[in-house]
Amino acid sequence: MVFSVKKTTLIGAACLSLIVLTGCSNSTDSNKQKNKPSVSKIYRSSTGSLSDPIIAISSLSEHQHQWKGTRYRLGGNSRSGIDCSGFMQVTFRDLFGIDLPRTTSEQAKEGERISKSELRTGDLVFFKTGRGPNGKHVGVYVKNGQFLHASTKGGVIYSDMNSPYWSRTFWQARRL
Repeated sequence: MVFSVKKTTLIGAACLSLIVLTGCSNSTDSNKQKNKPSVSKIYRSSTGSLSDPIIAISSLSEHQHQWKGTRYRLGGNSRSGIDCSGFMQVTFRDLFGIDLPRTTSEQAKEGERISKSELRTGDLVFFKTGRGPNGKHVGVYVKNGQFLHASTKGGVIYSDMNSPYWSRTFWQARRL
């Protein structure tokens, strides 16, 4: 035989390979989810202000890109169709590790109420549109008057809070 490798050397190498591979694949999805920091740990200081709004804006932009083209569907909560409160629930859970209630009315009770002039990236914005089962709509404030939401007409999009429609229907803002 051309190669003269001892049997014990091959067994030792195989065992070492298994140890290395096992160590590399030891994390599970549940461990990743448990260790996922919340928005308060990532973006908010102890005073409630955003410590790095650029990261939050970037995360929301990437999230919008992933959901772009998803149509609005009342009661929906998946990429085949989603409503505004479902989109907020998914957005805050996936990006920030925050669990929100399912409906707009329940989400409107979360956190603390703030004025429109105090808006910061990551604040929830609410509107009384008169549409849907409770006539309310929710989105997340991004920057410069823009908010991200699941629109009945355009699906997952950015809209301008200062447009005549959104300005007229603005109801409240809340900071989590």
